[in-house]
Amino acid sequence: MKRILIILLCAYCIQSCKKGNAQKTMNPIPNQPAKVELIQENGKFQLLVNKAPFYIKGAGLEFGDIPSLAKHQANSFRTWRTENGQKSGKEVLDEAYKNGLMVTMGIEVERERHGFDYDNAEEVNKQLQRIRKEVLDLKDHPALLIWAIGNELNHHSKNPKVWNAVNEISKMIHEVDPNHLTTTTLAGIAKKEIDLIKERANDIDILSVQMYGDLPNLPILIRDFGWTGAYMVTEWGATGHWEVPTTKWGAPVEENSTVKAGNYMKRYKGGIEADTQQCIGSYVFLWGNKQERTPTWYGVFLEDGQETESVDVMHYIWNKKWPKNRTPQIASFALENKTAYESVTLISGQNSQALAVINDYEKDALSYKWEILSESEAKQEGGDHEERPKSIKGLFQNAEGGVLEFTAPTPGHYRLFVYADDGQGHAATANIPFKVK
Repeated sequence: MKRILIILLCAYCIQSCKKGNAQKTMNPIPNQPAKVELIQENGKFQLLVNKAPFYIKGAGLEFGDIPSLAKHQANSFRTWRTENGQKSGKEVLDEAYKNGLMVTMGIEVERERHGFDYDNAEEVNKQLQRIRKEVLDLKDHPALLIWAIGNELNHHSKNPKVWNAVNEISKMIHEVDPNHLTTTTLAGIAKKEIDLIKERANDIDILSVQMYGDLPNLPILIRDFGWTGAYMVTEWGATGHWEVPTTKWGAPVEENSTVKAGNYMKRYKGGIEADTQQCIGSYVFLWGNKQERTPTWYGVFLEDGQETESVDVMHYIWNKKWPKNRTPQIASFALENKTAYESVTLISGQNSQALAVINDYEKDALSYKWEILSESEAKQEGGDHEERPKSIKGLFQNAEGGVLEFTAPTPGHYRLFVYADDGQGHAATANIPFKVK
């Protein structure tokens, strides 16, 4: 009799579990927001999510691969707006929740450099009401972490009233959403902006800073400029195109994927990990791919979805161990025996040769792809949309391994790109700007 009862009980439990799993699948998003708090104990700031400590290990992710971010053990990502043109804010939050990630949700705030007038009270109020609706629509989602009010509003800004508007938005958010914190992001950091935010936007809970080559100096600058609250780094990564050496004709020299990876590690350790008191985490830029001066400069993925070596570094930062299969590393890359820093000049119609030496940790067989692009003529700033430069066809004569022979194109400014794919979802890349006369 006991055996029969046990069998019946087990059968009931199995059916109950199946039913419960089916209910979870049908309704995976509980209608309950996370309670997010910021505390300070013994001088150290700590983010809490439902009373549990939460240090942000994240990436900027507008259109990128959310499951891959979770696979590498990040715990959060940030966006730049609630509606990105491809997915609604709710769809983004739903996917984040299913992958165990929290979201710092960006709110689009008009920029003075795009023509918005912060002296126009009617337009400022119209913006506030638009944002109020966005907040009300998303505030109870369980994947929501922080509201990011605008992006780099200090960039080419002269009217300090923008910070008054940020403060009003923050107050409105706190009134309608008691569960989440607010921040606003700065392009770089300067005492002027810190003073303005302390004076005019003191309702925000966290300061966000976006820095690239100068990131290791951030903890010092935070203190020197008088910010005593919590902060996070909401963009950091490759050396900016405004920070690198240029050719004689003004083309910025992009670091290859291996040099970038080394700088990611250096910048994280010096500019983020080093501050254990005020910094509550960071979002690396960019968990995806974008055209900005080149198609490879800022994304940690290539256009075809291959991971670059910077993903390896982020995996190590988030897990304290390297991924099982590593990305190929670039030992050297030269065009006519010159590096990208030597202002390579070719003669139109003449034969030229490039040589890339690229190694793989696991000795995986590498496949190579080459491309010549016209030099970008983009003048946009602040990450505004750019068109991908034109690809020049019909020039390659012979390509074998890391050696390319090609005919120099018509006079102008170009870049030669090399990509080395290990067949495991990883690729190394480098480019050399060159001039043809």
